[in-house]
Amino acid sequence: MSALRPAALRTSIRRAVGRGSAIAVLAVACTLVLRPIAPAAATEVERVVSPGGIEAWLVEAHAVPVIALSASFAGGNGSDPENLAGLANLTSYLLDEGAGDLDSETFQRRESETGTRMWFSDGQDRFSVDLRTTTEYADDAFELLHLALTAPRFDAVPVERMRAAVLADIRDNVANPSWFTWRAFYDLAYPEHPYRQSSRGTVATVNAITADDLHAYVNRTFTRDTLVIGVAGDITPEELGRRLDEVFGDLPASGSQTVPAHQPPGAAGTRVLIERDGAQSQVLMVQNGIARDDPDYYAAVVLNHILGGGSLTSRLARDVRQTRGLTYGIFSGLYDYEATQQWVIAASTSPASVPEALDATLAEVTRVRDDGVTQEELDDAITYLTGSFPLGLSSTGDIAGTLEGMQVQDLGIDYLDERNRRIAAVTLDQVNRVARERLTPDAMTILVAGPPVDGFEPDVVMNGQELQARELSLEPTL
Repeated sequence: MSALRPAALRTSIRRAVGRGSAIAVLAVACTLVLRPIAPAAATEVERVVSPGGIEAWLVEAHAVPVIALSASFAGGNGSDPENLAGLANLTSYLLDEGAGDLDSETFQRRESETGTRMWFSDGQDRFSVDLRTTTEYADDAFELLHLALTAPRFDAVPVERMRAAVLADIRDNVANPSWFTWRAFYDLAYPEHPYRQSSRGTVATVNAITADDLHAYVNRTFTRDTLVIGVAGDITPEELGRRLDEVFGDLPASGSQTVPAHQPPGAAGTRVLIERDGAQSQVLMVQNGIARDDPDYYAAVVLNHILGGGSLTSRLARDVRQTRGLTYGIFSGLYDYEATQQWVIAASTSPASVPEALDATLAEVTRVRDDGVTQEELDDAITYLTGSFPLGLSSTGDIAGTLEGMQVQDLGIDYLDERNRRIAAVTLDQVNRVARERLTPDAMTILVAGPPVDGFEPDVVMNGQELQARELSLEPTL
C-alpha cells in the first residue's frame, strides 16, 4: 500500500547516516510498533470526529499496546516558490529539531526516553507526518507532535546543520544515474510547471532559505482545511477524538497553499540523450498515465502488472532481461500525482545494448497493445495483486498510512474491502481494450543517460555535467 503515499519517509535516525535520499528504514526506526494486527478482509474502518470537528479514520487493534498515526497536509515540494525550491524538504528535516520550550537536544532526548518515533516527509503534492508510540507514553508522544506542528523553533544551529545535510544529499543525488533521466524528463515535459523544480532544491535555492521562510511555509501549510489523518492501534474512538483536538486543534483553520494546474507530460515522442561517462546507461520511457479516479484504473493496474510491474514474471522482465539478457533490471509503473499522471518504464543496461534494449522494449509494448494479454496472464496477475494486498496491511503503521492515503485519493471508507473485489472484477476484454486505447509506444518520451552509441539517434542532446552544475551552482538558475 505504499503506493497510496508517494512521499518518501524520513526518520530522525537518518541524522546518523546523513539522511539518505529516498526510503526511511521503518524496520529500524519503528521495530517496536511493527506488529501484525489483522488481514485486510477483517479490518473495520471507523470515522472519528473530535469535539472540535477534526476527522480521522481509525482501525482499532488492542492486542498490542502501540499506536500509529499518519497525517498529511496539501502543499508538498511541487508548491515551493521557484526561488526557494527545497523549502518543503528542508522543513521536513527540521520539525523535530526543537519546538516550543524544547531545544533540539532536549526535544530529541524526550523522543528517545519515551520511545516516540516521529518523522516528516515532503511529496510532490502533500507534506506528511507520521507518529509511532506505545500506549504507555502516548501523552508524551502526542505532546511532542503538537509542539512540532504548532511551535517549531528553527534555531540557527540546527537549521545550518540540516541545511548541510540537505546539501550533502543533493550532491549524492546528482551522482545517481537515474537522476539524470528524471531531471531531463521534468525539464522537457514540464518546462513551465512547478513540478519542474528539484524536490530537494538546488545548492543556490537551499542556501537562500531563511528561518522566516520556514515559519511562513509552516503557517500556510499546516492548516486544518487540508488535513487528513489515519490512525491504527491501541486507542478507542473516544480517546482519539480527544487526542485529535490536543494535537491539531491549535492549527489555523485555513492557509494559502495553491494546487498546481493539471498538465499531461509534454515532449511526447522525443528521444533524449543525456551525455555522461559510465559503464552503465540508464533508460527512462514515459507516456501519459491514468488518474486514480479513471474508470479504467483497475484494468490499467492489472495490465501494468503483466507488462512490467510484476517483477521477474512480467512480459518485459521475461523478454528483455531473462530471454535476451539486455538489461540489469526493468520495470513499469503507474504514477498518479495531483497535477499529472505518468506511465513509466525504467531500465539499466550496458551502453552497447541501449539500441537493442529499446527496440525490444518498444516491441513488447506494441505487442501487448496490438495482440493483448492472455487469460492465463490475467488470472495470474489478479491472484498476485489480490493475494499480496493484505501483506501491505500487516502493521499499525501500514494501516495508518493506508487510511491517510485512502482519504487523500478519495477512495471511500470501504476501500479495504472493495479494492480486491474491483481487481478481481477486471475482465480480459477490459484489459485488452485499455492496452489498445492507452498504451502509446510511438508517443513515449525516451531518455538515455550514458555515452553516445551507434543505433540511438536522439532528437535532443543534453550535457550531464551541465545538469549537475545547475543543481550544484551557487547562483540561482531557475
